[in-house]
Amino acid sequence: MQTNPLRREFFQNAWVVDDLETAIKQWVNELGVGPFFVTEYRDAFQDVIYRGEPGVLNMKVALAQNGPVQVELIEPSSTPSAYRDSVKSGTGFHHMCAWSEDVSADVAYLESLGYPAANTAKVRDIEFAYVDTRPLLGCMLEFVTVNSPTQARFAEIAAAGESWDGTEPIRW
Repeated sequence: MQTNPLRREFFQNAWVVDDLETAIKQWVNELGVGPFFVTEYRDAFQDVIYRGEPGVLNMKVALAQNGPVQVELIEPSSTPSAYRDSVKSGTGFHHMCAWSEDVSADVAYLESLGYPAANTAKVRDIEFAYVDTRPLLGCMLEFVTVNSPTQARFAEIAAAGESWDGTEPIRW
């Protein structure tokens, strides 16, 4: 039996949405999740590969913490992308995310099992990849290079969620 090198915890669940602000308001008003921290990524990524070919990846992202799970809402603005591979339009669950010590090795392992990389890219020295594990999980699987600055930012978002009093639900 082969040892599984991917034994790790998923820390994030992500949904693709058509309208980020509308989706945030629904999560805040109907589910009580917030606050959401919004970032727009336009031409921020390097070495973007989509299904083996050079690509472009632009989006708006909103992050919030709900208990032990980070919630990510993504409004893609470039096509093709891994986001619209599985969520053609509207809102839909897209991926779970885990930290990685070696994104390329994790992608290679899953590709050896028949799950191809849908999108890979870098921002500074941080790599990330969406692997098309839909036949296995019903969603994609994202890996992100484990790094202190991103972990610190995610800890700030989690702390904001713990002490959130319902004010200022959208933070830019």
